[in-house]
Amino acid sequence: MNKTVDIISKKIDISLIQATAAINLLDEGATVPFIARYRKEATQGLDDTQLRLLSRELNYTRELVDRKTKILAALTENQKLTSSLQRSIEQCQSKTALEEIYKPFKSSRKTKGQLAIEAGLAPLAKQLLSSNNQSPQTLASAFIASQSAIKSSEQALEGASAIISEELPQDIVMMNKIRHQLWSQGIISAKQARKKTPAIDPNILAKFKDYFAHQESINKIPSHRMMALLRGKAAGALQINLTLSFEPKIHPCLELINQSLKLSQRNPKMSLWLSDVAQQCWKLKVLPSVTNELINKAKESAETQAIDVFANNLSDLLMAAPAGNQVTLGLDPGIRTGVKAAIVDKQSKLLTTETIYPHAPRNQWQQSISTLAALIKRHHITLISIGNGTGSRETEKLVLDCKKQHQLDITTIIVSEAGASVYSASELAANEFPSLDVSLRGAVSIARRLQDPLAELVKIEPKAIGVGQYQHDVNENQLNVRLNEVVEDCVNGVGVELNTASAPLLQRVSGLNATLANNIVHFRESIGKFQNRKQLLKVPRLGPKAYEQAAGFLRISNGNEPLDASAVHPESYHLASNIMKRCGKNIKELIGNDSLLNNLKATEFTTTNIGLPTVIDVINELKRPARDPRGDFKAAELMEGIETINDLELEMELEGTVTNVANFGAFVDIGVHQDGLVHISQLADGFVSDPRRVVKVGQVVKVRVTDIDVARKRIALSMKQQSTSGTKHHHTENKKKLATQGTMAAAFNTARKN
Repeated sequence: MNKTVDIISKKIDISLIQATAAINLLDEGATVPFIARYRKEATQGLDDTQLRLLSRELNYTRELVDRKTKILAALTENQKLTSSLQRSIEQCQSKTALEEIYKPFKSSRKTKGQLAIEAGLAPLAKQLLSSNNQSPQTLASAFIASQSAIKSSEQALEGASAIISEELPQDIVMMNKIRHQLWSQGIISAKQARKKTPAIDPNILAKFKDYFAHQESINKIPSHRMMALLRGKAAGALQINLTLSFEPKIHPCLELINQSLKLSQRNPKMSLWLSDVAQQCWKLKVLPSVTNELINKAKESAETQAIDVFANNLSDLLMAAPAGNQVTLGLDPGIRTGVKAAIVDKQSKLLTTETIYPHAPRNQWQQSISTLAALIKRHHITLISIGNGTGSRETEKLVLDCKKQHQLDITTIIVSEAGASVYSASELAANEFPSLDVSLRGAVSIARRLQDPLAELVKIEPKAIGVGQYQHDVNENQLNVRLNEVVEDCVNGVGVELNTASAPLLQRVSGLNATLANNIVHFRESIGKFQNRKQLLKVPRLGPKAYEQAAGFLRISNGNEPLDASAVHPESYHLASNIMKRCGKNIKELIGNDSLLNNLKATEFTTTNIGLPTVIDVINELKRPARDPRGDFKAAELMEGIETINDLELEMELEGTVTNVANFGAFVDIGVHQDGLVHISQLADGFVSDPRRVVKVGQVVKVRVTDIDVARKRIALSMKQQSTSGTKHHHTENKKKLATQGTMAAAFNTARKN
């Protein structure tokens, strides 16, 4: 435990005390949101980001230790464990490197070196490495025996060479130097793969043709390019190699092996023979092993960054400002199959559904307007949410005509419908709306996600929301874990209204699971609604531990305990009571009373059990109880008449919504059914190292069209503050830039669609 704590504290740069406290809390079953919010004293203020990193490092370190134990046990059982091999395994700090060390010993099939040892040549190998006054042939001749398999000195030397070649990579110092050399000066190169039978699809080859003569430093290659190379290799289009950035007479890594063998101190014959051994060891053992290890290292780094991109985008999407509690009409656009309509009330309860056919082939435009107007008036609809799929702009035009003809006071917003079809066909949707057609369930989701994106999107598998970068190429388990962490952090960061939350939303609350969430919903239905948090302890299977973890994140508006509507944890109610006594006010008079609360000295309320962070949090929560951190709602105003890519013109200035942020730029929905790409170089007038420093998913931005490729359905956009006359001059240059982005953007879009 102490060694694990030491490793983790150094990795994430926190104190041993902080690491120990956090690990103990996690091992006791506390969740990251709970520790970050209500155990600040114990961890000395570690935030949720630090705790998530600690939790991941803790799992990784424990898995690494467990894997080492199993490998050592297997090697011991097979009588393959040597002291140097054991030392290599014990000092290894990477799963990838560990598997490379173990790789030669995994197979039940014996290596040449192992066969040579069984033939009795281990002493010869030892003599060859220690002797300096005899030739290899002289030493080998002593191991020739008529009764054994060794019939010649050449055969003996071949076996000894195999033993030495397999033992050399166990030299920890040498291997670390080789890894450093290749990582710091290595070039990852790609070229078209050799022709295969059957032949590779020409379309696949075309997708990766920009990489047929590509070279880049392995330690500097951007994650999206590394993922593209790996995708090309997996598709059979690319061949990837690792070389040095220069071509010396003798490879520096081979020189390191020569130094390990101390060739300069040997007699000429021994030096010559050992140099051949070093060559074989380098070509057949070390280079393939280290190449695989470093490419896997680059892959893992690229996957981590890709997962980070997805996680950050998902967080931004989930934390998008809600439009609020308004009666909302959701429209799922369709041309031939009609526009599906669903109306939900202020609490997101479905009221009614309808299907209209304003577009071809039925062209019931006026009839559809009349139907919409009747629904809007009957249900007092104030907000209309339109999915951004095929027919969205045409459907928006229908709503605007309806609004104008009937003089309606409504707000119309086009929202992303990503994942709506997945939700519609899910078991959850079937249980919620058993008698409703699948297509109409999508309209319900589109309405609800405008009211409260977080509450609705938690019902959809995170991967289906479509805000990732190469999401299908990364480690699926790691992606799922990370995305679920994001959802958990977002849900608990906002808080959940206990009396209206769905079971899928409740199960994301700290300390709860699917069973407890369903039990809460059933209990709520039986009692009408919760009056206070204490009633949670009456829910079947919800014990004191789950209550402790969950209570602070569950809100009860208009209950019989005002503090239940806040983020103040029940364990701190007595602290709030002391604050009330000091101020001479009851809780209703104190909540939101800044003039009183600002004059309090937090240090006066600390005790041996209550630290300063808790006091400060409680006072701040009393000032702004249950404040929604998601900000104010804003929607992009799409330009009227710009409905397809053919309607666009160069230098046209538009407003749009960021739908995805990648390491190379941001995609923006400008209302033409094809997102435009703002390359990282076009995000701002100055240098941008990380697109998320400028934009985030859901943000409304102003863009300028710099290039249009109708044939390939690509739109280049810019957010630079540049005059129209200035940008026209750069039209040709931008066109060239777009061409270089082609494979990257196309592959990225393919990943999103998949």
